[in-house]
Amino acid sequence: MKLTSIITVNFNQPAVTIEFLNSVKQHAKQDEVEVIVVDNGSKEDHGDAFQKAYTGLVYIRSDKNLGFAGGNNIGIEQAKGDYLLLLNNDTEITNNLIDVLKAELDRDSTIGLVSPLIIYYQDPDIIQYAGFTEMNYLTCRNAGIGSFEKNNGQYDNDSRQTAFIHGAAVMCRKADLEKTGLMDERYFLYYEELDWCERFKRAGKKIWFTGKTKIYHKESISVGKESIIKTYFMTRNRMLFIRKNTGWLNTILFSIYYILVACGKQAYLYLKKGRKDLLKWLLHGIGWNLTHSKDSSYLGFKI
Repeated sequence: MKLTSIITVNFNQPAVTIEFLNSVKQHAKQDEVEVIVVDNGSKEDHGDAFQKAYTGLVYIRSDKNLGFAGGNNIGIEQAKGDYLLLLNNDTEITNNLIDVLKAELDRDSTIGLVSPLIIYYQDPDIIQYAGFTEMNYLTCRNAGIGSFEKNNGQYDNDSRQTAFIHGAAVMCRKADLEKTGLMDERYFLYYEELDWCERFKRAGKKIWFTGKTKIYHKESISVGKESIIKTYFMTRNRMLFIRKNTGWLNTILFSIYYILVACGKQAYLYLKKGRKDLLKWLLHGIGWNLTHSKDSSYLGFKI
């Protein structure tokens, strides 16, 4: 039996992570999985509590916050499994999750990344994710398939190619990473999983969705609160994603649209709300791309 390594990242959410571990203990076959928790520079070390919650847990503590990509990459590098299942710590799994995702990969060697149906935990009748549409690279916009739909079982037997996975739950083969590499830690937050999908596509792999299994995600159905860190990295990384994954002409056309239209509109809204702090970091996000190489590892934000 091939081993599956389940990897999750904790950042100052010990209670949520323990709930996640209890979910894995309840729904996964413990002799077929390796569970890894990466503590991403949390203020307090809760390793003992995590290991008490899940016997045999592999606990890795980083002294600093390495972001979503960096935290997962630490777990991937230590993982012993043939399959890697990356799960947000604010998710709860279901009985057939691992078996179904593995079966999807096993039946088609060209599938590189696969995500399940994702349901809002607090609103279990509402769908968060059933795939993504293709990206419009001139605007860097796409749409979620199934997002906010009432779950009537319409995706339960649906398995198909999709444009992008969802970072809250994704499985891949560890062997495929020899060609694609790990997630790019230069993003820190946002767009790293989209960039990873692009690299899998360039390696000749499909991005896949299956509704034959699901997870529950504790992310709020409402839009998250605005913050300077979210504003900065969403702005910076949207431009960085296009710079890394399209040609120079597309990058120029996108940049004209993004800076003048999309960011211009956002700047107006921030001023209207009196949020000069967010406007400042919107401009910093643009400025980083105008002054740094797309290969620069400088975050431009003190974490």
